Amino acid sequence: MSSDYPPGYDDPNKPLYPQGGSYPAPPPYGFPSYGGPQPNAPYPPGPNTHMYPGPGGYPPAYPGQPHAGGPPPMPPIMPPTIPADVLESGNADGFAASGGGWDTVSLRHAFIRKVYMILAAQLTVTTAIVAVFTFVDSVKTFVQENQALYWASYAVYFITHLVLVCCTGPRRKHPWNMILLLVFTLALSYMTGTISSFYSTKAVFLAIGITAVVCIAVTVFCFQTKVDFTKCRGLFCVLGIVMFVTGIITVIVLSFKYIYWLHMLYAALGAIVFTMFLAYHTQLLIGNRKYSIGPDEYIFAALSIYVDVIQIFLFLLQIIGSSNR
Repeated sequence: MSSDYPPGYDDPNKPLYPQGGSYPAPPPYGFPSYGGPQPNAPYPPGPNTHMYPGPGGYPPAYPGQPHAGGPPPMPPIMPPTIPADVLESGNADGFAASGGGWDTVSLRHAFIRKVYMILAAQLTVTTAIVAVFTFVDSVKTFVQENQALYWASYAVYFITHLVLVCCTGPRRKHPWNMILLLVFTLALSYMTGTISSFYSTKAVFLAIGITAVVCIAVTVFCFQTKVDFTKCRGLFCVLGIVMFVTGIITVIVLSFKYIYWLHMLYAALGAIVFTMFLAYHTQLLIGNRKYSIGPDEYIFAALSIYVDVIQIFLFLLQIIGSSNR
């Protein structure tokens, strides 16, 4: 009489799996017969498989960044150039803007107010674009994934900058000068917003705050000091060339291999140099130094100070944001 119970482990004469009864046949060795993965069969996709697009894929560091650790584009660098026809030289007393009626305080103050009103409008547009690119996730994702638009805006920025600096006619003729300045401002604002989107909101706010403090301090200093930065035209010309060449070299080196200390050294150098340029351009605007900007060059004056402020912000953002990414 056969038993339906399985044999004990101490019975060497009976098979481990009885052939009769209601017991199922044993599964093949190594591959169970229940619906698990079979030989050479792909594993079913998991819930987080979409995070890894394929071989070599990386999880995003935060929404909108294509790959973890992807560096933001480098800020635009152009040597600050001041054409000879923009400046007015001083008289025997060593002070500029003393000929005709331009030496009157009222005309000079009207010129300064006009320049700072244009500058305030430019900075308002840039701040609004940076805020949208920083807070709106869909916009942040779009600009980070479509960097061709960044380089297109770089081309627009480069061309309009050359036209406004090198061509006297478009720079002084209304309304073309305002149209070119608006295009220039929008292009640089788009680039600034794109770079800001790669950094945390905290870093962007800190960079904006420190930039505001630096700019106010430099402006107050330039109005109060007796030091004449306009006498050092040769020094500032050399600094502009050095920053331009250094920027090209740094971009080339970092494109092949990212070197943290080189990036931070370049950013610190840029923040210092453009702070000095801000002081130089502010004294040219004031007009009570050896050299000053002529009364018809309000577009050039606003453009120069605007570029200085944006460059200081971008270099500070690289330094502050490097520890928060």
